[in-house]
Amino acid sequence: MKILNFGSLNIDKVYQVGHFVRPGETISSQSLNFFCGGKGLNQSIALTKAGADVWHAGCIGNDGQMLSDALQDSQVHLDFLKTLDMPTGHALIQVSQTGQNCIILFGGANQAISREQIDETLSHFDQGDILLLQNEINNLPYLVDQAYQKGMTIFLNPSPITEQLKEIDLSKISYLVLNEIEAADLSGVTAHNPQDYADILLKKYPSCHILLTMGTAGSIYLDHQTHHAQSAFKVQAVDTTAAGDTYTGYFIAAIARGADVQTAMKEASMASAISVTRNGASTSIPERKEVLESLCVYPTKTRHF
Repeated sequence: MKILNFGSLNIDKVYQVGHFVRPGETISSQSLNFFCGGKGLNQSIALTKAGADVWHAGCIGNDGQMLSDALQDSQVHLDFLKTLDMPTGHALIQVSQTGQNCIILFGGANQAISREQIDETLSHFDQGDILLLQNEINNLPYLVDQAYQKGMTIFLNPSPITEQLKEIDLSKISYLVLNEIEAADLSGVTAHNPQDYADILLKKYPSCHILLTMGTAGSIYLDHQTHHAQSAFKVQAVDTTAAGDTYTGYFIAAIARGADVQTAMKEASMASAISVTRNGASTSIPERKEVLESLCVYPTKTRHF
């Protein structure tokens, strides 16, 4: 079984400022830092740190070398990563003295995925292989259709919520991995209990496995045979940027190696908890050895209901 992550890669340009720039105002920043980002990149690195063998497909521009270097350093296969003559996807991020941020996203090369690239990439994968997707690249409906025809197991993290998601036949998705906000949008209701979102989504897409992450409230898994709830580990969080991506990567890696859902949720929850105690996105993701060692000394609760 092979794992393909067809996902986004962004350069995060982070400006430290005294206050957010106002209309018509020019200000000087106190610092500028460049970081590797994008949900696709983060999830690929989480997968490899969890022990999986993963191929990353996508597009960067000539200015995206730092992103391919980061993936390569994490032992991600780059056979299907293309470099185009256009800007790499990036984010302009202002961070104020109080720690608040405001962000401008530019899709760049992430929005230049062609059907030809999709067809060529998928030709190297077979029935039963895993495809991981986020909603940060273009041509996602076509990609889902083609992967479904091949019989691939499709994991979708439907973030961010955009009009493109309405064009995807979600009944073709094997696993929906989403948070409460995304679950509310896809279910079309406002619920007081997150469990209700999961129940509604399972009724709408009965062949789908639903994995709902809820931050400090833990996570819920549902399919037609089993329901599980995993409590969150209590830690002192300093940066939650990569929490969801870390959980997603670790969960998929565990499922791919044949672990049961309870084990996958427990490892993913611990990995996510460790990541939020560190600054940064992909750099905060722990190695599996650290996750397993932490699980030996930190009690947790996984419920079957």
